[in-house]
Amino acid sequence: MRQQIVAGNWKMNTTPTEGFALAKDVIAQSAQSPNNVELIICPPFTHLAEVAKAVRGTRIHLGAQNCAMWAEGAYTGEVSAKMLANIGVEYVILGHSERREHFGEQSAILLSKIQQALGNGVKPILCCGERLEERNAQQHIAVVNAQIESVISGLTAEQMQQVVLAYEPVWAIGTGLTATAQQAQEMHAHIRATVAKHFGDAQANATPILYGGSCKPSNAAELFAQPDVDGGLIGGASLKASDFIAIAQGFKE
Repeated sequence: MRQQIVAGNWKMNTTPTEGFALAKDVIAQSAQSPNNVELIICPPFTHLAEVAKAVRGTRIHLGAQNCAMWAEGAYTGEVSAKMLANIGVEYVILGHSERREHFGEQSAILLSKIQQALGNGVKPILCCGERLEERNAQQHIAVVNAQIESVISGLTAEQMQQVVLAYEPVWAIGTGLTATAQQAQEMHAHIRATVAKHFGDAQANATPILYGGSCKPSNAAELFAQPDVDGGLIGGASLKASDFIAIAQGFKE
């Protein structure tokens, strides 16, 4: 059985004080989440060291929202995977559509970042997703498969065992729109087939694929009931502990 995961991407929200309080709220309410669901919170860089202390010894795992493509050096403003690992970060979100759009991150950059993360024991959550015009043009499957394939083709089978994938249709991020359960399942199945093409059915069936894009308490259960949807990468709804935990409750024990 694949790992079921609910990860909260806080994006550029909350001050360090607010973030620490939110983390404590998530910890306090985490007992209400099914035991088989892995809970991950991904605060901004400024919060990570303090939140790491808060989650230590709890069931909450810590993720970052990005990392550098280099190990170290004269890269002002960058944060390396080694730095993240040193303070207890276990996961890192890479290739989010906002990073692709606003910062021009393409496949070669993402592959370098994944290699840095894996080399430091940090598990990447690799994102993919199509724009509305690409879906309307019936190009969505080709676009998403290409985003995934162009990166994972550079990984070894051993490395792929540590990768989590996340499908976030760009048109559903922060818009209130959500892919239907059927649309999510269709895309997740195609993503799994792309993994199988490179690494075989066993690895494809073991790779968690999360859905993102306006996933909330009211639609989580229907989405998570799909055979190839293994959880959610949650944006706005992760900024309220009760909503975040309610989404995790979309999974049954």
